[in-house]
Amino acid sequence: MHLVRRVTVPATQRYLEYVDGAHRRTLEPGRHRRPRRATYRSVSLLQRLDTLAPQEVLTEDGVTAKVSAVVRWNVADARAFAEAAEDAFAVVYLAVQLALREALLDVEAEAVVREARLLLGEPLTEAARAAASAVGIAVAEVVVKDVVLPYELRAAYAEVVTSRARGQAQLEAARAETAALRSLANGAKLLDDHPALARLRLVQALPMGSTLELRTPGER
Repeated sequence: MHLVRRVTVPATQRYLEYVDGAHRRTLEPGRHRRPRRATYRSVSLLQRLDTLAPQEVLTEDGVTAKVSAVVRWNVADARAFAEAAEDAFAVVYLAVQLALREALLDVEAEAVVREARLLLGEPLTEAARAAASAVGIAVAEVVVKDVVLPYELRAAYAEVVTSRARGQAQLEAARAETAALRSLANGAKLLDDHPALARLRLVQALPMGSTLELRTPGER
């Protein structure tokens, strides 16, 4: 009896079939007849997240910032991914590094800290996709993860924030004091204009059991 040899490809992978060292076909998920002398290389299609190590990048105002990013990607063409480069993702990695350095040349350090994700996300993603297409990779997005400024600059920013908060607290205290003084002035004017109300307030302020003797003006 002659047994037919078969190979089974999982749903999340593609198999590259080589016969005598030459690529013969790319196998989709399922069971396939396996020729003699065939060898296989599996390629995962699952989405991946790779973090770029922090890059020291010079900003427009001469500050060296350390910026790290995350690339979300997956294999789009299994054969190109396996055969176009020794390390396909390294091609994308380098493209993002270079794009990051170029993108920050015209951006000041403060803007990088406040708006890094908005400023850098699109140009980094476009650069990654341009490089990825040649090595069988599809890039979903590149996201800036962290931005770290030199310690001295971080300390200076912290002092600015602290001073701003302290000034705001002092301003609020001054406003409250002004409001209290205004209320006292209005109350005093009201009592001057209404003597009866002043006497009523006096009675209310006396301790329990006290005796109050009221005299008209001119009496002794």
